Amino acid sequence: MKTYSAKPTEVEKKWLLIDAEGVTLGRLASLIAMRLRGKHKAMYTPHIDCGDNVIVVNAEKVRITGKKKQFDIFYWHTGYAGGIKGRSKGQILEGKHPERVIENAVRRMMPKDSPLARKQMTCLRLFAGPSHTHEAQQPEKVDIGAMNPKNKRQ
Repeated sequence: MKTYSAKPTEVEKKWLLIDAEGVTLGRLASLIAMRLRGKHKAMYTPHIDCGDNVIVVNAEKVRITGKKKQFDIFYWHTGYAGGIKGRSKGQILEGKHPERVIENAVRRMMPKDSPLARKQMTCLRLFAGPSHTHEAQQPEKVDIGAMNPKNKRQ
């Protein structure tokens, strides 16, 4: 018996549309990361891009539980002495690019520092509002809230 290894020509990429309104951030990010990598497919091969293209709308309405909106902070360094800066998830959601909260959560669930993970992250399209620019691809809607009651728990 031999182990099946998918070839890049055999991979069929679908377009998926996910509405993030009211969905818990961590559960949403883990499902998006799984779809981007292709782990939901029977033909999954770790070194091949088997994942789907994912479109996320209403990214600004994602639900963050507990006090993470105030106390969970994303840090970065400017490169200058004493140049550490940080912004909480709540500040990012209320700011200019609220979709970056989901982008950071998904990126941190992907394999670290690999060209394949960077390529798979380009298949993720995030939109803060309810409209998107990929109508021509006819994306298939995925209802994350209906998969598990905990995904949209109040």
